[in-house]
Amino acid sequence: MRYSVTVGAVGDGRDPRGLAELARAVEDAGWDGMFLEDYLVYQGDAAHPAYDPWICLAAMAAATQRIRIGTTVTPLPRRRPWKVAAEAVALDHLSGGRMILGVGIGDPGDPFMEGKSPKVLAEMLDEGLDLIDRL
Repeated sequence: MRYSVTVGAVGDGRDPRGLAELARAVEDAGWDGMFLEDYLVYQGDAAHPAYDPWICLAAMAAATQRIRIGTTVTPLPRRRPWKVAAEAVALDHLSGGRMILGVGIGDPGDPFMEGKSPKVLAEMLDEGLDLIDRL
């Protein structure tokens, strides 16, 4: 059985440097992986800074040797699939093959989803996955 730690890249100490230190502690404690949630703004709370999970994952990859790293769910309809593909490949190389990419439609209530229905988001997810696969 494998065990992982999941956190958001949001709030004090969850900046790239803080998450790199936490990832090192997670690895030293014997966990198998560490995953980040993918938010632009944490549940609409602009008072807590949200850091780009991809930058944080790069810092975590550089600070660790063994644990798997990745996103719990990257809302692919909110991101550019070609950019996600490039970032995932770069992180996979940086981490020595330890990157795991979790994707989904995200939260239909997310203000950055522009009021799209779950059906439209699912279609965008399928299209994005197809593009990532071809890239």
